[in-house]
Amino acid sequence: MPDDQAPHAAHERADAAPTAGAPGTSAGPSPATATSPGRRPARRRRDRRGRGLRGPLLPAALPASRTRSERFDDLVLDAVEDVEQVLDAPLQEIEFAVEDVPPAPTGADDDAVPLGRFSAADRGRPARVVVYRRPVETRASEAGDLEDLVHHVVVEQIAHALGTEPERLDPHYRDD
Repeated sequence: MPDDQAPHAAHERADAAPTAGAPGTSAGPSPATATSPGRRPARRRRDRRGRGLRGPLLPAALPASRTRSERFDDLVLDAVEDVEQVLDAPLQEIEFAVEDVPPAPTGADDDAVPLGRFSAADRGRPARVVVYRRPVETRASEAGDLEDLVHHVVVEQIAHALGTEPERLDPHYRDD
């Protein structure tokens, strides 16, 4: 036997079907013996039993297929649209963003975790309102509370950005 075939022959012997009745084995042929000699079997990870590849559990069109962060982004955009309707003008000079957590506190006085932040326009960058997803989700106990809290935070931050009172942007602000 030539040297270049020796490792291949050893591989075939190692992959040969185990004897029937051995613990942890099946009586059927192994995948290595079911293929043509001289070829290694293709490794299949998801189609083990011939049922086809796994697909998504839910179609993308269903609301349940969206992640929590995507649903949170939608809540922020809805709150911004509500404020824009009250103002009768789009807030194009303000950029809105969602971040998972606020940056680490820098001083000893920073005991409270912020729910949002406003950054004024600076050197060609637009003014920016950031809502922190994880602290807001932690404070809200139910889905309805989450929507109200997101709306509350967005109204506060936009009011700060515009230099006005939150009650002007949302007449029910103090009722929340």
